[in-house]
Amino acid sequence: MDENHGVVGAKMSELNQAVRYHQHGKPKEVLKLEELTLGELGPREVRVEIQASTIHPSDYGLIQGSYGKLRSLPCVGGREGVGKVVEVGSQVKEEVLNKVVAVPDQVGAWQEFCEADVDDLILLPALVPYNQLAVGLLNPMTAWRLLNDFEYLREGDFIIQNAGNSAVGLAVLQFAKRMGVTCINLVRNEERVADLKNFGGEQVWIDDDDVPSKVLDFTEKKGCLMALNSVGGRSAVRLARCVRQGGVHVTFGAMDSDPIRFPTRNLIFDDVRFVGFWLDRWKSRQSPAQLRNSLEEVLQPLAMKEVSYPIDSVYSIEEYAEAISRNSKSRFGKVLLARDKQRIESSIS
Repeated sequence: MDENHGVVGAKMSELNQAVRYHQHGKPKEVLKLEELTLGELGPREVRVEIQASTIHPSDYGLIQGSYGKLRSLPCVGGREGVGKVVEVGSQVKEEVLNKVVAVPDQVGAWQEFCEADVDDLILLPALVPYNQLAVGLLNPMTAWRLLNDFEYLREGDFIIQNAGNSAVGLAVLQFAKRMGVTCINLVRNEERVADLKNFGGEQVWIDDDDVPSKVLDFTEKKGCLMALNSVGGRSAVRLARCVRQGGVHVTFGAMDSDPIRFPTRNLIFDDVRFVGFWLDRWKSRQSPAQLRNSLEEVLQPLAMKEVSYPIDSVYSIEEYAEAISRNSKSRFGKVLLARDKQRIESSIS
């Protein structure tokens, strides 16, 4: 134990660079790179050196003030990241040092360091590259829950999703394939069709008004047991028309803000269920043991290299504005902020 601070770990700068916002608004207008002073750790706290973090649509919702649950201001941006423990409080065993952990959801991932209670740490597989761990929890967990909580999917079943090239969509594609379930992936243009097919997608179609009839032909009139909607608008209605009798239409995102004309015919004659899913609400209903078990289910395929997640580009924390700009453009894969940009880039195959 360090006699001056009651902590054990490597000596480091007393400053912490963080991307913060003091009010809600457009990210480019309210985000600022600030230097914060590192505080002393409590007896049961650890300090995590953040190695990589990602940018999610929900990060924008938090910054803009439109997300379902907001943080107290001022706060650090970012929901998902990975780091390693570099200091521990006086009542924490030194064996925790250098463990790879997930950045706690509420502290903000777009910074160099964060503090956490040791009992809240989520340990991650040490041999998996940081670039994969940084995107390996939130979106894959959403995908896993979508595939496991609404229908009992069997080998040979058909499902359909829009935004197939999104982070959740890529996880759904891979998990479904492991289950023996055929996933029809809808995307907006031919460039994304090529990307998704190169990634391993077998059924990749343009999201247009021909989709419902194509689904009937492809499934030999069976239709899809499940439709996963993260777009909304006309795309959501098209998905409803692809669902077979007694199937389920799950909405977990709304990129298209256009109003939806409720598909009454499908509800009445096909008994299609329309439900919603929000990962934060699901997590709030889980015990710590249930949550850890669910995380292991998602992380095991990643550790076994049975799934992977594409990375579009990597930026240093000082380049956060460029990262935000890149994230707003059409791309295939996630945009990362990294402590050591070159190291993370070199780990991307």
